[in-house]
Amino acid sequence: KENPGLQEGGRYKPHDCVALQKVALIIPFRLRDEHLKFWLYYLHPILQRQQLDYGVYVINQDGDNTFNRAKLMNIGIAEALKEYDYDCFVFSDVDIIPMDDRNTYKCFSQPRHLSVSMDKYGFKLPYYQYFGGVSSLSKEQIMKINGFPNNYWGWGGEDDDIFNRVNNRKMSVSRPDGVVGKCRMIRHERDKNNNDNPQR
Repeated sequence: KENPGLQEGGRYKPHDCVALQKVALIIPFRLRDEHLKFWLYYLHPILQRQQLDYGVYVINQDGDNTFNRAKLMNIGIAEALKEYDYDCFVFSDVDIIPMDDRNTYKCFSQPRHLSVSMDKYGFKLPYYQYFGGVSSLSKEQIMKINGFPNNYWGWGGEDDDIFNRVNNRKMSVSRPDGVVGKCRMIRHERDKNNNDNPQR
């Protein structure tokens, strides 16, 4: 009712224009049903105001094994491309909500870090190489870095690896300014079987 233009499966196309990009939003997920409800409630209206042609893909890791965010992101890319010719991929943690519509969930000429100013970190970037939370890469950029690392089990490390892959391929991470890039994190306890990755 609140999103009448939304198609089954979380797909949306603007009716009054042709979007410049086809965007797949990939959410690595496990046991966060309440957070997902919040994310969907807040994000669908924002994404529609941004006039995106988009689809949402919640990639669930089942079982009790240690969480592997980047592996789920790789799976999300493969699954999304089976359904539609996406050329842009936005990867979002399920607990991060943007505060400014100008922070457009799309791809840019360089890989984009979108969640640059989170309340969790006092609305500051925690460190320069930080690439966690929400990011976007075009299909071409993902191919250039050979996808994401599958070997980071547990919390952290994979985002720094992705940042390094981007730099190693002679690209740079772009970011919105700290006002446009403001985000809120839905508070939660650290998940079971998601301890710090010893490689981070």
